[in-house]
Amino acid sequence: MEKQNYLSYWSSLYKEDLTENILPFWLEHGWDKEHGGVYTCVDREGKLMDSTKSVWFQGRFAFTCCFAYNHVEKRPEYLEAAKSTLDFIEAHCFDTDRRMYFEVAADGTPLRKRRYIFSESFAAIAMAEYSLATGCREYAEKALAVFKDMRRFLATPGLLAPKYLPTVEMQGHSITMIMINVASRIKKAIDDPELDAQIDESLHALKTYFIHPEFKALLETVGPNGEFIDTINGRVINPGHCIETSWFLFDVAMDRGGDKELTDLALTILDWSWEWGWDKEFGGIINFRDCKNFPPQDYSQDMKFWWPQTEAIIATLYAYKLTGDEKYLERHRMISEWTYAHFPDHEFGEWYGYLHRDGSVAQPAKGNIFKGPFHIPRMMVKAYALCQEMLG
Repeated sequence: MEKQNYLSYWSSLYKEDLTENILPFWLEHGWDKEHGGVYTCVDREGKLMDSTKSVWFQGRFAFTCCFAYNHVEKRPEYLEAAKSTLDFIEAHCFDTDRRMYFEVAADGTPLRKRRYIFSESFAAIAMAEYSLATGCREYAEKALAVFKDMRRFLATPGLLAPKYLPTVEMQGHSITMIMINVASRIKKAIDDPELDAQIDESLHALKTYFIHPEFKALLETVGPNGEFIDTINGRVINPGHCIETSWFLFDVAMDRGGDKELTDLALTILDWSWEWGWDKEFGGIINFRDCKNFPPQDYSQDMKFWWPQTEAIIATLYAYKLTGDEKYLERHRMISEWTYAHFPDHEFGEWYGYLHRDGSVAQPAKGNIFKGPFHIPRMMVKAYALCQEMLG
């Protein structure tokens, strides 16, 4: 297919799938118009299986609605759902110490709090994106306040419980990569020196600690100074996370005037992670690999989850846009065709989340505490925008 036609085809498909399938599914089955916020624990048809609300997804849903409004189509219901969810977040999802809960009940009653700050990260980007959608600076200031709280939580010894006892010193890639995205998203709504400081700190950590050329890999867990930890957990490569990191870096590189060094770093991460992640037998991005090729420990190690595929779609398309290298367009074709052949549910809408390695459905629910309206619609918005930019 000729390139312009190829980009037009995928651009139209992403927009149609977003506006006629994914968001309508969640606006109908997930949006809680009684209490506000969103439910995500729904079965294949959208029936509620559990009224527990993931606090992650309150922020993720509000962000997604605003992101679609800002970059695809200005539908009033997107902003209405976002505002309803942001109101729910502010009323129910923050504890008195300004840390956020992990799960709340339908009416907002707190159920669970964890050591992580991912709930905060998604609330912050939702507030920033809502500010961009509405022009309301108050929400940009709220986003910045949440971000500064996150920085304080991470910097204050003992405030967040360590994952292991002091006998095991380590740092994780996931918080490093998410802080890059949070800071870069908030910067689009409001500027502050701490945002650039965070991006620079996270970039330093990625380059200095997590990237291990001896394995051609970005590792999920390393020692405090980047030491390789030769254990099952220390050898984990999460291709989906690494590929997601690559396009977060593309975003920052573009914000910094097309920073070539940063772009090259992102391309290296993408290339390494594609080699580790692409399943040469069945297709799709696999969940986990061991950098020494020992058997991974995780029970889902060879499954195909929804979100690594969506991150690969964004990253390969972005890489093609920035380099013009045909290998990235070919990888975009490979991952897009495989994903669309296996994940969409053409009978009841939305996408399955969990496939076996061969692409068969492992379980048909459309959502739970960890899957809901975020990775799939974010991919559609971002990929649509990238296609539109290349189409001129």
